[in-house]
Amino acid sequence: MNSLYVPKDYVPKLDSHNLQLAIDCAKQAFQQEFSSALNLKRVSAPLFVSSLSGINDNLSGKERPVNFDIPAIGIEAEIVHSLAKWKRVALANYGFPVHEGLITDMNAIRRDEELDNIHSIYVDQWDWEKVITAEDRTCEYLQSVVKLIVSAVCSVNRKLKEKFPVLSTEIEEDVVFITSQELEDMYPELSPVEREREFTKKHKTVFIMQIGDVLRSGIPHGNRAPDYDDWSLNGDILVWNEVLQNAFELSSMGIRVDKDAMETQLKKAGCEQRRNQPYHQMLLNGELPLTIGGGIGQSRLCMLLLGCAHIGEVQSSLWDWETVRDCRKHGIPLL
Repeated sequence: MNSLYVPKDYVPKLDSHNLQLAIDCAKQAFQQEFSSALNLKRVSAPLFVSSLSGINDNLSGKERPVNFDIPAIGIEAEIVHSLAKWKRVALANYGFPVHEGLITDMNAIRRDEELDNIHSIYVDQWDWEKVITAEDRTCEYLQSVVKLIVSAVCSVNRKLKEKFPVLSTEIEEDVVFITSQELEDMYPELSPVEREREFTKKHKTVFIMQIGDVLRSGIPHGNRAPDYDDWSLNGDILVWNEVLQNAFELSSMGIRVDKDAMETQLKKAGCEQRRNQPYHQMLLNGELPLTIGGGIGQSRLCMLLLGCAHIGEVQSSLWDWETVRDCRKHGIPLL
């Protein structure tokens, strides 16, 4: 069911012209800051992949990809949900050395997305992936990368406010780390989403770790595909969004599965049949590097930094008529 939150007395910070300038400034500045901080090189990426390759991101396993046939080559293709698996293959094919990685624009159509202030059927994000060593597969290394990402976001926020003084977004640079089980133990009576809101409201910038496996309650904090993130070494970066008065996810990321982690997680998820797909065989045969990676929403980041109430203010997409009507009524200008 679609939903809309209307902030009290909301007025856009920028007019339509300056908003477009600020979006461009934010995207260029962040890609530069982020790439430099993590030693990433820009590459081109596919919009679609073969349906039989097993290389598309399955997300939670419930979302239907947009697919189509290609008569010229006699196969069916599907629009990527994200490039979580493709990036790891690309690092191998392009010969990236240890501690160097790639960054690319990822554009997706998520037809089953429920729409609200921060979700659209159109997804645009920076997908990134970096080669690591076996010794890097630790919680400490994961946290060090999270801190670099948050630092890059804060740096861009400061630059934007210098260029557009009307902007007022505040982001706490110190990150508080907590596991999903610790969060459940802290707020056992709340749902995962409610726990995130309460904890982020208090600490402002948080990283919730270990998402995907079942908690002691018998319910996972969130759904994660079993064949890219290692559920013991992943997480979400959340910041407090003052405009929306809610926790705001900036990135889902993690250290990727090695052979043993993938075998274990496929079994837990009841997806062992995926072992026979090309991507999974490459991983099982040791043909893919160990990596860390994730995605950072481009529109999502712009929305936060520019103080927008709805993601439709910074990207062109399609919305139900009730959302269009209510946004117009409350002065939320959808593109």
